[in-house]
Amino acid sequence: MHRIPLRLATAATALAAVLAAAPTAGADDRGGWEPWPSPSFDLPAGARCDFPVHLEPVVDRVERHVLAADPDGTVRRVAYRGALVMRLTNTLTGAHHDADAGGRSHVEYRPDGSQTWQAHGPILLGFGTGAGNLPRDLYTVDGVYTVDIGATGYRTLTLRHGSADPLCAKIA
Repeated sequence: MHRIPLRLATAATALAAVLAAAPTAGADDRGGWEPWPSPSFDLPAGARCDFPVHLEPVVDRVERHVLAADPDGTVRRVAYRGALVMRLTNTLTGAHHDADAGGRSHVEYRPDGSQTWQAHGPILLGFGTGAGNLPRDLYTVDGVYTVDIGATGYRTLTLRHGSADPLCAKIA
């Protein structure tokens, strides 16, 4: 197992925004899977890239399946799957890149606000300055890996097999 050394970076991103919003349990009659749409959002200059970035889904068939919840309905473990392509746009120049973020993951949400993602396949993950073990950027992470998000928001990516491809340079 390869553990990336702790150094810099972290914060919220497209998929992180989706996964971090631990809602209450509930699902339709499709075997427990329910649609889980990804939001569009904007990141100011310096948050992930040197310039402002707009992120929006151009393909979004993400579903979730609640695996465990507290008696009050607070979700504790969830599986996510489905096609997701997020368009990252440099709002100063209009340059854009479509990032495949349609991996599969199991996420454990803890009462202190920390999370662990056991994931396979691509996701979009952002790191802010000094808030994780990768430099500030937006990344397509692909392969087999774990993302630990501490109660303070500090992110640790542990790659078992795969890569973390920085994206800001693609839209600079």
